[in-house]
Amino acid sequence: MTTTAPRTFAQKAIERASGMNGLVPGQIVDAYPDVYMSHTASWRCIRTLERMGVDTLYDPDRVAMVMDHISPAMNAKTAADHRLCREFADRMGIKNFYDVNAGIAHIVLMENGLIRPGQFVIGTDSHSTIYGALGAFGTGVGFSEITAAWVTGKLWVKVPESVRVEIEGELPAGSYAKDVMLKLIGDLGADGLTYCSAEFGGSYVRSRSVSERMTFCNLAMEMGAKNAYVAPDATTRAYLADEAGVGADGYEELLPDEGADYRETVTLDASSLTPKIAVPHTVDNVVDVDEVSGTRLDQVFIGSCANAKYDDLEIAAGVLKGHKIAHGVRLVVTPASSAVMAKASESGVLATLIEAGAMITNAGCGACAGNGGAMADGEATLSTANRNFQGRMGSYQSSIYLGSPATAAVSAITGVITNPAEVMK
Repeated sequence: MTTTAPRTFAQKAIERASGMNGLVPGQIVDAYPDVYMSHTASWRCIRTLERMGVDTLYDPDRVAMVMDHISPAMNAKTAADHRLCREFADRMGIKNFYDVNAGIAHIVLMENGLIRPGQFVIGTDSHSTIYGALGAFGTGVGFSEITAAWVTGKLWVKVPESVRVEIEGELPAGSYAKDVMLKLIGDLGADGLTYCSAEFGGSYVRSRSVSERMTFCNLAMEMGAKNAYVAPDATTRAYLADEAGVGADGYEELLPDEGADYRETVTLDASSLTPKIAVPHTVDNVVDVDEVSGTRLDQVFIGSCANAKYDDLEIAAGVLKGHKIAHGVRLVVTPASSAVMAKASESGVLATLIEAGAMITNAGCGACAGNGGAMADGEATLSTANRNFQGRMGSYQSSIYLGSPATAAVSAITGVITNPAEVMK
């Protein structure tokens, strides 16, 4: 039976993936994902298949494996896990295998044209919501769900309620997409959008790059969102054509209908937004930067799938140009992908960061996933990552603050948390 009732993006995406019509929030159906992403711990799925005695996959072309969380291997155990994944990919004919040199899974898949508007994508990482930046339904699942999808091609999914997030206006100097999301996370809380589809819209969102839209959709997870979404437009199509090599005939855009039913609409005026900081030890513990200005730092980390794309590094380099980082501060910069690193090298962004005193690591998750950049007891890091949970970067007696690349860069210069607006007036 078909329906004429207006539908949200989530309803349309799950209808497409399930082959069913007329779905409503709360309904549970079997959906067939277009892409199954698994990262470094793909070995868990492989071992499960071995115990099951299964040696065939539903569709190897839908499988994407990225060795990003611990890259390169830090010990013999991790090296063996990586080897297991490489051998499995070769044996099963998995062509979408990206090794330790590629970068963070989410960014790598988007750069390589695997993520497209209208798709239903699952991944072994909670921040798979980021795929909504290209108009796809992306959601995080466990390794058991990925293993099941490898074999059966499907998994059950409950149709989420949808929430509109309307952001209007232009940001003042010193504030960025990360500040917008920290503001929303602080206001709505870590469970404010639990199992909801977050549809981002408004004049501010429409004027933003795909990279900034990635930041929106990535951090929607920190409000509990099941998935996030920005409607595809000319900006999306240009990214797909120019960056991912995907023509308009390679996807089908899904747009919410006028009059679709939303649980609520959240509005935000961007024009008066001040730079924000998430203070230890939860992402929704958000304050104005000025409230913690002067807090001493031992380390600054610019990385993660939230804020280590090219424009993030470019923003940081613009602040750091002509300056040196403060004595006693470690500045660790981890580009999101090898493509981002190459572009930053060609443009001179990496040289600027290095001249300022930054240590550039290989592309990947890096310190965000606890792979390097660890802190000792009593130390503090200002990070551009998406989480600041206790012990995430070393000692449980250390502290993680979250901010934008601009806030991170200016704070690396001063050695204390500093409002970037003060130097950008």
